[in-house]
Amino acid sequence: MTRSKLLPTVWDIPAYFHGRVGDRPGRQRAMIDNGHLLLILHQPPQRNSKQREPHLFYRKPDGTWHSTADGSGLAALNKHLERFDRLLETLEVQEDQAKTANEYLSLIEEMLPLKRMAANLYATLDDARKGLPQVRELINFRDHAYEISRAADLLFDATTAGAELAQTRHAEAQSRHAQALALSAHRLNLLVAFFFPLATMAAVFGMNLPIGLEDHSAPVPFLIVCAIGFVLGIFLLGLIFKRPEDPDRDK
Repeated sequence: MTRSKLLPTVWDIPAYFHGRVGDRPGRQRAMIDNGHLLLILHQPPQRNSKQREPHLFYRKPDGTWHSTADGSGLAALNKHLERFDRLLETLEVQEDQAKTANEYLSLIEEMLPLKRMAANLYATLDDARKGLPQVRELINFRDHAYEISRAADLLFDATTAGAELAQTRHAEAQSRHAQALALSAHRLNLLVAFFFPLATMAAVFGMNLPIGLEDHSAPVPFLIVCAIGFVLGIFLLGLIFKRPEDPDRDK
């Protein structure tokens, strides 16, 4: 008989399981043979990692449990489920603190594998419960897995809604900004249209009205006129690029 490298050699496990389990964990699943139960589960996903670490649980017909991690007994399976609880609590805090669309999208990317894994975890334990209806402890584990799957679904939906809301707010802000720029451009075009004919005629015909300051204390009058022009230019810029009133501000 070819033994699976995935199953511990110290386990006195039926040949049936070795024939169905390869050297890689594959998907999460429950296998039953004459009262023997083998659970192949995945540990919670790690950020930026596509590799799934297996966690195996084996129950003998006499009720003895074995595990590849966290010791043995029912406590090992309970600790496995608690890992998902803690990860969901951490992600829930991050979801509450998220403000921008990028933060929400980063959370969604992390929640997608968790959501799928939690659903498969529940399906696996539900299969085990149906296959061994006389094993009472599987009821609690199945119900716990359902709570995890449900919490993951609700958190994913809330994060998706938050991302859509953040994107909508960003698009609305961009729309207001574009409207303000269009209004500023319109004001500038009005100024240009008003003064362009006069500036053109002055440039072509060299219009100049002597006022007596042309040769007086040069270049002081020139500098004063330049300073006044800069001040007026800044004042006009303030008028042109004045932020438009928000019609929804007082609502």
